Amino acid sequence: MLRPEDNERLVRVGRGTPGGEFLRRYWQPALLSTELPAEADGPPVRVRLLGEDLIAFRDTDGIVGLVDAYCPHRLAPLFFGRNEECGLRCIYHGWKFDRRGDCVDMPSEPEGTPLQAKVKLVAYPTHEAGGVVWAYMGPAEHMPPCPNFEWMRAAETHRFVSKTFQQCNYLQAMEGGLDTAHSSFLHSNKLGDRNELRNRDRSPRIAVEPTDYGYWYSSTRNVSEEQDYIRIYHFFMPNQQMRGMARTATGELAAVPKLDGHIWVPIDDHTCHVYNWGCSSDPAVPLTREYVEAFEKFAGRGADDYIPGTFKLKRNPSNDYLIDREMQKTQTYTGITGLNTQDMALQEGMGPIVDRSREFLGTSDRAIVVMRRLMLEGIAAVEAGRLPRGIDPEASCGVRAHDDLVPKGADWKELFADKLKAVW
Repeated sequence: MLRPEDNERLVRVGRGTPGGEFLRRYWQPALLSTELPAEADGPPVRVRLLGEDLIAFRDTDGIVGLVDAYCPHRLAPLFFGRNEECGLRCIYHGWKFDRRGDCVDMPSEPEGTPLQAKVKLVAYPTHEAGGVVWAYMGPAEHMPPCPNFEWMRAAETHRFVSKTFQQCNYLQAMEGGLDTAHSSFLHSNKLGDRNELRNRDRSPRIAVEPTDYGYWYSSTRNVSEEQDYIRIYHFFMPNQQMRGMARTATGELAAVPKLDGHIWVPIDDHTCHVYNWGCSSDPAVPLTREYVEAFEKFAGRGADDYIPGTFKLKRNPSNDYLIDREMQKTQTYTGITGLNTQDMALQEGMGPIVDRSREFLGTSDRAIVVMRRLMLEGIAAVEAGRLPRGIDPEASCGVRAHDDLVPKGADWKELFADKLKAVW
């Protein structure tokens, strides 16, 4: 369980809150690169991030600006602004701001007015890499180097990233991702099938080892008298997971060995966006369009699974995720189609923010317990004027995840040593 006061410190993300100030010390995904038109001076895009309403635009130089959604003159919405000549011009009175938030033109005021130098639009630095526009929203003097995870360095032909809206606090969504034991139940899509590795042993042994970037954790399942199935995950502070997929669900070597994971980014206290990324772990094996489409469809994130023009799924709380009770009786554990849709049904179904003081945690929850402890330590560090864990990309850029079948009693750390080093 978690004390209500500690829960509040973790789940509130607005500016000035302990958790919000902590999360602002890291680069956060603000939007997908594909959300902004490829051409310069294209239409602006609304962004809501960590409880702040913002506008993103690609300026004449092709660089993404991320600024306050409202003009500081009369608070008119800049979404309707003119994106022109390296700046966003408010259509109410023509005040224009560049991507740094400087007012570069004030045509409704007398020429040479000192007001122009005083007016400043809130603006955040951005970094575009890996198909994502990242933003830093913390104090300028504490801005860390830009993120540099291995999947971001993979060739475009070998990686993908997608985005899904989730109607709950980021923390409970992230805890679902860090919980490996649930996959033996929630994601059991063939009732009675004992061929899948996770169904041969539904009580994995979890080990967690803190690191400079967060922690790695291992899941060990007994799959036969001769072998264990071991899967290594990484948790990158403050909100990203990486896992390896070198084996198929039934234990064969994957034709496309892959790393994948999620980043759970708070929109506000009650909603979040989940950035779903994947990359081939072998530079000789690209991710074909057909492979990515099939993978996303299996996860419940196929092109036809979204409400058009949004990142919201058609299967959602309003229709109980289109649960099929007959399917639940005869085919799958849940009756819900799509792996991530199954996750969302449980995570969103808990309510917008979970009361963790009512929980009873078990041994399979070690990764969640350690994550909460590290996050609370990070919040305390920021409050004390210290740097939190995981802001240095050098700590995380060289690691990767892996999974494999291992002989009983073998030293998996020795067997996996080379497999846990970044290749890209």
